Amino acid sequence: MAMSINLSKGQRIDLTKTNPGLTKVVLGLGWDTNKYTGGGEIDLDASAFLLHQNGKAKDEKDFVFYNALIAYNGAVEHTGDNRTGEGDGDDEQIKIDFQKVPAHIQRIGISVTIHDAESRHQNFGQVANAFVRLVDETTGREVLRYDLGEEFSIETAIVFCELYRHGADWKFQAVGSGFSGGLAALCRNYGLSV
Repeated sequence: MAMSINLSKGQRIDLTKTNPGLTKVVLGLGWDTNKYTGGGEIDLDASAFLLHQNGKAKDEKDFVFYNALIAYNGAVEHTGDNRTGEGDGDDEQIKIDFQKVPAHIQRIGISVTIHDAESRHQNFGQVANAFVRLVDETTGREVLRYDLGEEFSIETAIVFCELYRHGADWKFQAVGSGFSGGLAALCRNYGLSV
């Protein structure tokens, strides 16, 4: 039983090459929120951007979020919105079936944004213990984990990680880059207009 690997920011790792038979993965995203700073609940939303050769999404078909949970017949699937982030473990999950990802999709960006951050005066400075972990859906084994640390303050959107093709295989990169301007800024980064 291999141990889960802890990644640090920027690190890249083989997924399918070193884990033969890894075809379906679950990305579990989690966080804790500090309610005392803004008063209100902080609602974080995970989303996935399916990117073409040029590093951009083409249209809304390439964007998976709480209002569009499935892309490309289940290649990428969001399991549903969690509005409170209560409790231990994953707060939201995104599943990827590598065998169903169309050949023209080269990279998948996984991000988390704060819903209505601007009007609620909220940011990632009020979020702690953010992580993403990748689990083999077939066996339930955690393959890797990336803890983002507390380096964020004014950001309202963060790209947690990206999965990308390398020849016939898939790799994982711990990204951890933040954006101000929430989901709109993130969409612009990945080529979508909101």
